[in-house]
Amino acid sequence: MDKMDTQGMSGPVDPNYKGSNKPQKHKPWEITPHRLHTPQMVKELKILINEVLDEREGKFNYTSYFDVDKYKHYVGTEEPEYKPKENYNPSYYQ
Repeated sequence: MDKMDTQGMSGPVDPNYKGSNKPQKHKPWEITPHRLHTPQMVKELKILINEVLDEREGKFNYTSYFDVDKYKHYVGTEEPEYKPKENYNPSYYQ
């Protein structure tokens, strides 16, 4: 009985075929989690939260990242770099 195995689900056609009886070991399937926010949104949310906390504590003495008038630039030029204040290195800024 000859038949074409198009799905890879039927056994070999040759009755004399001796296949490997050893079970194959497979790694567990690696799952990459999906996040609601993009990495850029996460960075901006962290900046926003830290600015709100600084303002609440009275330490807000720098230009806000969200003050878009301070970061205006022309087409073809880079946006000015955001520097919240000197000696300030939060994890989102690195």
